[in-house]
Amino acid sequence: MENRNFKQTEEALAEIYRNAQLALVSITDILPSVEDEEVRSELHAQYEEYERFSAKASMLARDKGLELKEPNPFKKAMMWGSIKMNTLTDNSRSHIAEMMVQGTVMGITALRTTAGELSPDGNESIISLIEEMIAKEEEFEKRWKAYL
Repeated sequence: MENRNFKQTEEALAEIYRNAQLALVSITDILPSVEDEEVRSELHAQYEEYERFSAKASMLARDKGLELKEPNPFKKAMMWGSIKMNTLTDNSRSHIAEMMVQGTVMGITALRTTAGELSPDGNESIISLIEEMIAKEEEFEKRWKAYL
């Protein structure tokens, strides 16, 4: 694999993994504030999906001899603070849904950008995973919008 393509592959897998990890952190941060059982159930279901994407990205990276880094601890701490402040003042179903839609839209945007920059040569499995993740996040977005 040429160097440029290798770098693109590494960055694409890193974006999938980062996206999934940040979603997992967000859900973990939000859950203690959620009293609505239906919303809790939705969050748990989505958590499982993001774990699956994280594992798939890790396996692909390992197969390609790449090491994925955990998301920036500062960014995770900032997210935690933001989520705690947001849910402290309003932990309603619609507010949680609004926060999840915002995160999902940011994730979809980042994944679409990554997919557009990725050479298809030798990256079929990564492109397939990105497309699968975008489709799942679009589904999540639609489900959260029903709570608004």
